[in-house]
Amino acid sequence: MGSVTLASFFTNGYRTIHVPVAVLRTLVSPRASALYRPHGNKKESALAWCCLSSNRREFACFSSKQGAAEIASASSVNGYPEYHRLLPCPSDNGAPRVEHLVVSEGGPVLEYLCKALDLPPLFVADLIHFGAVYYALVCPQPPPSATPEQIKIFKEVTAPSVLRKRASIKGKTIREAQKTFRITHVDQFVEPGTYLRVHVHPKRFPRCYEIDWKSRIIAVTDSYVVLDKPAGTSVGGTTDNIEESCATFATRALGFLTPLKTTHQIDNCTEGCVVLARTKEYCSIFHKKIRDKKVKKLYLALAAAPLPIGIITHYMRPINMAPRLISEDFVKGWYLCQLEVMECKEIPWPDSLLEEKYSIEDSGWPTKNFAYECKINLLTGRTHQIRAQLAACGAPIVGDSMYMPAAIAEVTSPGLNPFGKHKKIYNCEDDKEMAVTEWVARHGKEPSVAIGLQACQISWDDGEHIYEAGFPWWRSSVA
Repeated sequence: MGSVTLASFFTNGYRTIHVPVAVLRTLVSPRASALYRPHGNKKESALAWCCLSSNRREFACFSSKQGAAEIASASSVNGYPEYHRLLPCPSDNGAPRVEHLVVSEGGPVLEYLCKALDLPPLFVADLIHFGAVYYALVCPQPPPSATPEQIKIFKEVTAPSVLRKRASIKGKTIREAQKTFRITHVDQFVEPGTYLRVHVHPKRFPRCYEIDWKSRIIAVTDSYVVLDKPAGTSVGGTTDNIEESCATFATRALGFLTPLKTTHQIDNCTEGCVVLARTKEYCSIFHKKIRDKKVKKLYLALAAAPLPIGIITHYMRPINMAPRLISEDFVKGWYLCQLEVMECKEIPWPDSLLEEKYSIEDSGWPTKNFAYECKINLLTGRTHQIRAQLAACGAPIVGDSMYMPAAIAEVTSPGLNPFGKHKKIYNCEDDKEMAVTEWVARHGKEPSVAIGLQACQISWDDGEHIYEAGFPWWRSSVA
């Protein structure tokens, strides 16, 4: 069964080479992502297309300007691990690996992926069960950085003369045929020309297997379930893992035959109240309540410094990428962010045992005698809003390894934040863009388990329905 294999490379030059299949495994770096990913402080994208000949196990690929001897040498150091099953869940996430394939000979998807990627059947079946395999009837458009050779291969597999012969795409526009969907069955047939994206190393959530899920259920009704979500878990799953999620594990804990459905999100590192719908109908009803601003959320935030009581206003850059940048001043096109600090009280900083249990990182915060528990009424619901706003106020959330380093940098050297209260005046837009890039680089990585943030209460319909979470992790004891 032949294929056209795509993989992400972050290189400038390409040339055609022929290498054995085993060696190609090393060409697609474990750190490669899909067609695009941030790299360092820059955003780079590239696409490498590799052709597997149907009559010989050899690839013609556009690779970096690296000799075949160097590649072969790298395979002994950077080769992939031996694959068995996705369970038991590893304690740490490995480097991502995403493979892109275009099928040239049809067949069952399980059989095809085992041969094309040299993976065992049970492992591929696990990937499909986890929701880590996607397909599109037609290969998506390559990125702007694609080379002429890559464009040529894309045009060959999407030529009108080729597409006209495919009954499956008749009546569809090219854009419709390029939409991706999850593969849901191991025996699903993939026809020639089908595009496949395989997340070989899906993001894992080992905390799911440590939780007593029944004890986290706050309420069960005919329409919905309210869950006290544990930190270090995903509400509804990720792009490459819908198995290890709160919705899945809560469904099993309650013995439901129909999966619970996600109605809203909170960050993986945040704990607290989440509403899961039991039916599609109630999922739509709750979404409408959110749009109509009938849902109210209160949070407990454990800040590293005190905050003033009252409403705090910022404006968030409309770019769907972490870290979220916010401005003290109004910026046209940026989203309004408002929260109300209702209470702020001094409490002891979490002890070392709690920090270890919940993987809390201090990021070099200078004083750890006291923290400040703040009750917050979230007036606008933006991604990372509370985390970004508190950090901008010089009071980052305890354990927030993404925003706390930037807050420390701004306190140490006022003016680093190009949108902060001490922002500098720039001579030109290029200088400001450079300052923004440098400011983004001051932020750290996403927390691995928990931060000091809990969705402590959720209510809707003017308080007709109101639910509260249990004690936040920083008030708990270590068993």
